[in-house]
Amino acid sequence: MKKYLKNTWEALWTIFIGMKITFKHLFVPAVTIQYPDEHRPIPDRARNRLYVNIDDCIGCMQCQRACPVQCINIETVKAVPGDEPGNTSLGTKKALWVTKFEIDFAKCMYCQLCVFPCPTECIYMTEVFEFSEDKREELVYNFSNLNLVEIAEKKKKYEEFMAEKAAQKAAAAKAKAEAAAKAKAEAAAKEEKEKKDDNNQTSSDKKQ
Repeated sequence: MKKYLKNTWEALWTIFIGMKITFKHLFVPAVTIQYPDEHRPIPDRARNRLYVNIDDCIGCMQCQRACPVQCINIETVKAVPGDEPGNTSLGTKKALWVTKFEIDFAKCMYCQLCVFPCPTECIYMTEVFEFSEDKREELVYNFSNLNLVEIAEKKKKYEEFMAEKAAQKAAAAKAKAEAAAKAKAEAAAKEEKEKKDDNNQTSSDKKQ
């Protein structure tokens, strides 16, 4: 009987020791953050998800060159007269259409090195840090605001403009060559005439 009581006491004492911390926290205010409804305060210079304000992007590719892991991929098409992209919010005139501006966040190391060289400050870190995708390809974000039809149209206009410019250049070169050939022929004819006149004058002088 004595042993039974001892074992019972030891079991109750063990449970009490194990529940000591639990009992203590019953009277302490809860500090658990109800994520994702609640978030911890984010530091001012936190390195989180990048965002690109494509309306201010001039397609200079400074961010792409600065990226140490090549997670930024940019493609541009030069604007043609009458079809300009407009100006940035800072008043800078844009000369390029940004047809592709992809950031692969599966590669991004959040170093923020792409932010500082941007002349229009269109790329910057946000307060968003959550990423949850089923497929790795879905971590590739495209910030371009042009669809496939518009991209094809911009490329076609640029190709037509360059073809027209090349044709004009070829026509100007041809006209210049023809003018040079004509001037050369006229100079040769004039020289021939002068030579003939000189010969006639010499013959006349001899006869006298």
